[in-house]
Amino acid sequence: MSFSTSGAVLATLVVVTVCYAIGGINPATIIGHARGVDVAAVGSGNPGATNLGRAVGRKWGILVGVLDVLKGFVPTFVVLRTMGTWVALFAGVACVLGHIYSPYLGGRGGKGVATSLGAMLAVVPWVALAGLVVFGVCLPFVHRLGNASVVASTFLLSAGVVLVVRADTSVDLGVGIWVVLVSLIVLARHRGNIAAWKGRLSG
Repeated sequence: MSFSTSGAVLATLVVVTVCYAIGGINPATIIGHARGVDVAAVGSGNPGATNLGRAVGRKWGILVGVLDVLKGFVPTFVVLRTMGTWVALFAGVACVLGHIYSPYLGGRGGKGVATSLGAMLAVVPWVALAGLVVFGVCLPFVHRLGNASVVASTFLLSAGVVLVVRADTSVDLGVGIWVVLVSLIVLARHRGNIAAWKGRLSG
């Protein structure tokens, strides 16, 4: 392995570690404590924007949602502009995994919706915005944020497959696979919503 190659690998590992640490910062827990609420002990116990919003008010939930988007978007965008697409893909996944498995919360975390959206906005903004539109359109019909997230993530998964099929370069292929991977991670975190939804449909 040449010095340049080993240096690139080391730089990528540093980026992944830093992005995982940034992703692990949990605004819901921080704001909850500031408001006198242990978000892990109320509602669903999920340390995310939705649960915090139910516990202390919608405006605080919205603030947490925005912060979660930013902690996915900003690191991924900075890495994209300074180190290129491939490293940015690793950075984006690290941010999402940091949010879901926060090192500051003993490996617990949120469901990754907002942070995934932020990472996708940095890499594939039009796909991410389309997913956001799908989320907004379906929310009045499915009534729950978790269910709308499942629909939007399924759309993004499909969009990722289209990107893979239409890829002209290895980078395009990598981006498509990345969109599929991130969407699957979010869907896996919503398996409870998916099971409940299937139960209602079959019942």
